[in-house]
Amino acid sequence: MNKRRLIIVVPVYNEADKIVDTIIGLKTIELIDEIVIVNDGSTDNTAEVIEKLDVSIITLPENRGKGYAMRKAIEEKNYDYIGFVDGDLGQTSVEVEKLIYPVISNEVDFTIAKFSKASVETSIKGGFGLVKALAKKGVYFYTKKEINTSLSGQRIYKKEIMESMEYIPNRYGIEVAMTIQALENGYTFKEIPVNMTHRYTDRSLKGFKHRGKQFLDILKTLIVMFFRR
Repeated sequence: MNKRRLIIVVPVYNEADKIVDTIIGLKTIELIDEIVIVNDGSTDNTAEVIEKLDVSIITLPENRGKGYAMRKAIEEKNYDYIGFVDGDLGQTSVEVEKLIYPVISNEVDFTIAKFSKASVETSIKGGFGLVKALAKKGVYFYTKKEINTSLSGQRIYKKEIMESMEYIPNRYGIEVAMTIQALENGYTFKEIPVNMTHRYTDRSLKGFKHRGKQFLDILKTLIVMFFRR
């Protein structure tokens, strides 16, 4: 296979406790040409921590949302392939390598990480079930495809898919919007089983508020996409 430029984008908001291990894992993957952290207005010491990591950094002065952060990297960076990774994976980020090969070998146009059943069950106990169900039904409504990974933030894409995107929402609807558009444009994909773990929102009031915001952002994204058709 021909070697072409692959970048990995890591949007972060207050991930000082996890981002170092996440980058350590990514740096063991030789196929990656550049790691780009987009600091989405973090209010903890994330900025100080990532300055020491020998990666490219895009700094947003205030929190604009995960989708906005990803779009900044998409627009500003040069690449042939682009990947997205959540900042709280820790060293399990090394599993991203499994997502890379099917894309750079032209087996498929994009890949999405499929977490283990145990990880999914843990997330559902944390109030994630309704959000996941909305995302899955939303993708099916537009594409007639049953996908279990609509919300997974761990993905690898060919550049041409990014160039075909007409709508990249600013916040949590980003993965759903990208999935729908890629499938509607006829691109092929594969869900790749991985042994990744990341931080799950617990069943506290704060956790349920977070899930509620995710739910509303995804619902808004689905509605906007309907009226954009």
